Amino acid sequence: MTRSLQDEFAPNSICFGCGPKNEKGLRIKSIPEGERLVADWYPEPQHAAFSDFASGGIVSVLLDCHGNWTAAYTLMRTRALPKPPGTVTAEYTVRFLRPTPMKTNWRITCWPVGVDGDKVSVAGKVEADGKERATMSGTFVAVKEGHPAFHRWE
Repeated sequence: MTRSLQDEFAPNSICFGCGPKNEKGLRIKSIPEGERLVADWYPEPQHAAFSDFASGGIVSVLLDCHGNWTAAYTLMRTRALPKPPGTVTAEYTVRFLRPTPMKTNWRITCWPVGVDGDKVSVAGKVEADGKERATMSGTFVAVKEGHPAFHRWE
């Protein structure tokens, strides 16, 4: 797949982190590489926290959205579904290792650690300038019909 999961399965999503239709959003593009999802992303001036370094909130949103897509893609693949199920964040933790510079490309990578029914444990990281800047671990859950996020990718 050369198109992002967002462009393929959620072209009308308005999610701040990953929605292609959110003109003021971050618009991450998650690309499968085996079981992992990768995304290259370049910050803009409004994403700064101080000096030439990014807001931890921006780093967190990117890892959260990319983690959700990793969970959804994992369930789609393991269940042989035609499209990813709607997933939400049950919990996640971000560990900031060092400041993340603004004037460089970031590589965001997430991968599944385990699947338990509708729950997927995911790990991830943000790298910039050849160094790991932040890591993430989280649990993401596929939601059932009736949940507000059930049709979130449509």
